[in-house]
Amino acid sequence: MFCSSQPWIARGCNILLALLVLLLLGACAGAPSSAQATTPQATSSSSGNTTTGGASFPTAALQLRTPAFGDSGQIAPTVKVLASADPTLIIQFPLVPSGIKQKFPDATALVTVLQDTKANDFDVVTVDVQKMPPNVKFTVFFTEIAAKPFGHAEYVGDVFTRGDGSGESTFHLITFVAFAADARQSTVQSADQTGAASGIQLEHVGMWFDGVNSARQVLGNPTIPGTPFDGGHGALHAGPQAMTDGQTLPVI
Repeated sequence: MFCSSQPWIARGCNILLALLVLLLLGACAGAPSSAQATTPQATSSSSGNTTTGGASFPTAALQLRTPAFGDSGQIAPTVKVLASADPTLIIQFPLVPSGIKQKFPDATALVTVLQDTKANDFDVVTVDVQKMPPNVKFTVFFTEIAAKPFGHAEYVGDVFTRGDGSGESTFHLITFVAFAADARQSTVQSADQTGAASGIQLEHVGMWFDGVNSARQVLGNPTIPGTPFDGGHGALHAGPQAMTDGQTLPVI
């Protein structure tokens, strides 16, 4: 590098040289040595899993099976059991229009229930709807009977539809052994998929308008009576049933 004999230029050259030396030293210090640069080694275990850096990853496809669900003649024909990996049980069944059938005949709903049969935990219930009344809140209930008078019922949760009438919600709760009980009548029992059980089994699924005013507007009928299928805001502030499983035999 050429540096002038002028003092101020010489000082500038010295500063530049010092900066270059510092940059070179930093680059040398940051470069990894061959001893530091290591690549995780993959090894294969006797179970067929690949282990990398202490983590185990399955390499073989899961074995699927279609488990039995209830006895013949005890489960509604609309219920489909899906193939799944042990110990999971997955069932699906549709809901069809009831109170909205005249104005929304193409409305559909699919209920999916997932259960780990070896875990004492909540089941996972997903309700997916299409072509429903748009921008409306609906309540989901487990009921004793699919049609009126519905019998005993348990509130599950809400589904909100979007502008195109679609919507979905996922709930975590006991499903296959859901029942209603009155401790004042300890002898009350009913049959579930495995035989006699305590209380009144809740083996059907339905959807109701969250509010009667919403139902009156959607269905164009100002005389629709209120129902109890939503909590709070007056005992009969909910609307009529919108969707039902429509089955005599249990779906859950």
